[in-house]
Amino acid sequence: MIQAARDKDQPDIPDDFGNRDYSPYRFFTADEWAHFRADTPLTLTGDEVQRLRSLNDPIDLDEVRRIYLSLSRLLSAHVESSQMLFEQRKQFLTLSDEAKTPFVIGIAGSVAVGKSTTARILMELLSRWPSSPKVDLVTTDGFLYPNAVLQRENMMDRKGFPESYDIGALLRFLSAIKAGKKDVKAPMYSHLTYDVLPNASRTIDRPDILIFEGINVLQSRNLPADGKIVPMVSDFFDFSIYIDAEEKLIHAWYVERFMRLRETAFKNPDSYFHRYATISETAALAIAEGLWHNINLKNLHQNILPTRPRADLILQKGRNHLIETVALRKL
Repeated sequence: MIQAARDKDQPDIPDDFGNRDYSPYRFFTADEWAHFRADTPLTLTGDEVQRLRSLNDPIDLDEVRRIYLSLSRLLSAHVESSQMLFEQRKQFLTLSDEAKTPFVIGIAGSVAVGKSTTARILMELLSRWPSSPKVDLVTTDGFLYPNAVLQRENMMDRKGFPESYDIGALLRFLSAIKAGKKDVKAPMYSHLTYDVLPNASRTIDRPDILIFEGINVLQSRNLPADGKIVPMVSDFFDFSIYIDAEEKLIHAWYVERFMRLRETAFKNPDSYFHRYATISETAALAIAEGLWHNINLKNLHQNILPTRPRADLILQKGRNHLIETVALRKL
């Protein structure tokens, strides 16, 4: 029999979520979590997983079986429950013309921890449910202020921090999505030019499920003293996931990814980081370390990690970049 919630003194689960006796989460090892897959079919191939994973992320079909099939089954239950509640509320309010709104899944976590891979894998799995739901994926990158604005405000070294995003545009987008509006525009971002694409957008037209991914999507905001409504991004989420790992591992993954990009994407003359492809390996390594300590680590400590307890599900990765622990918020 699977032990549903691990004892607090189990050594194979990192004890960094506070006192287990009072924790709002249930904790599972990856092997325990894998059993919750039940009869959920594997609908991805090895080639598809390889195409969906990000640079430096070793996820394979075994990881999909261990973690993501159970997660897909759990999300299916949440979506079905949300739809049933919608119908019940519709009857309660005697509404005849109200359409259900998208089920929104937020994915948060540090840079280089694997959020994009998780988001793409989930998008493919959820879209292949028997009901064939329409699933869209949007990242917060497009909602960053353009580099010209960040440079003017002397905030380029704060890019990715909460203040570097156009929160108004972000909230208007999610509000329109949750209102069930047609053809909502999402701004686009280029990782090649490291900037928002001017006058470029993609249309999100009433999906059944929207995955919204970004480092600070669980960020809270200061509340007004007069009690006025101040919406937060996470107010629009039906389910939220935080991708986690030890700080030293994220540090290593960030530097490894930077050095690999130096041999690949940075070689493109149009790349914002092309200059890093032409310097020595020692100099590039020093720059990667500086970017980590001066920007990304500060953002992690000040803004990202403090939002972890707000997630419904925490996926804790180990040294090999594969998930070792799953923490699920109790109902």
